[in-house]
Amino acid sequence: MNESQMMWFLYNVQQINVRDGSFDDLGGLDPTLSWSASSSSGDVDLEYGVEASARPTADIASLPRKIWGTAKTTVGDWGVTARADLDAQDLSSADIEVDANNADADLSVHLEANAGDSFSVNKIEATKGIDSDDSRITVTPRYDLNTEEADVVVAYASGDTDIEVTASRDAQSIKISQQIDDENRVSPTLASSGDISVEWERKLGDDSSLTTTLTPNDS
Repeated sequence: MNESQMMWFLYNVQQINVRDGSFDDLGGLDPTLSWSASSSSGDVDLEYGVEASARPTADIASLPRKIWGTAKTTVGDWGVTARADLDAQDLSSADIEVDANNADADLSVHLEANAGDSFSVNKIEATKGIDSDDSRITVTPRYDLNTEEADVVVAYASGDTDIEVTASRDAQSIKISQQIDDENRVSPTLASSGDISVEWERKLGDDSSLTTTLTPNDS
């Protein structure tokens, strides 16, 4: 492998996973290659790509893992994005996600579905935002059509404090997140089941952070 080929390989290897099992050499590594491109057609912006295994094999057909594509356009006051993900080894169905956002109304809708022999919606949620002085409230009702479970998430943010309440017919929880200083945030969560957890996040710099969660009920 010459220098230019090596540079191309290093640039395109997006991630390296570790396969299950015990290995005496680099056979346990599972590098993945990603390729993507973009184009436009009228008012629709398109992006598409492929993820494939970079492991040496004689079975070339087994290398592609995922094929994906997105389409973005504007419909009236709504910005709409649709994404499809296909298993490259089973093209009989695709996972679909659709996001629609209306900035003027501070309203967004998210939909998850499957497309194959038929089109079926799995989950749907909508988020409405309300700004008041220096605070912001969002209300997000969610519904899972497969399990027929519904809940609503109400979030409040003001200054260094965030409060999130999640409520369904059978369970409720509240999470209070407080920014202690520039590097530290503490977030206790209390559930109606009696479960309690405390999350501590510390910024380490360079866009990295360390998060630790304490669950007294599990100790």
